Amino acid sequence: MLALRLPPEIEKRLDELARKTGRTKSYYAREAILEHIDDLEDLYLAEQRVKEDGPTIPLEDVVKKYEEIDKDVTGVDDQV
Repeated sequence: MLALRLPPEIEKRLDELARKTGRTKSYYAREAILEHIDDLEDLYLAEQRVKEDGPTIPLEDVVKKYEEIDKDVTGVDDQV
């Protein structure tokens, strides 16, 4: 069981959405949580790493790594 307090404007929007679609407010709250929990966990982990002065990876290295993975998977070199 979960109880949420929402700002009045959001509560009004949620009420209206539920009324228009015939779904429950709980359905939409659940969908929103499922949609965003991974991002929230990643954000928390990143914030903890920064606070702990943990290991960091330069953005250029991350981009290079994922460009290589993309090229391996798709066979397309996106570099211009």
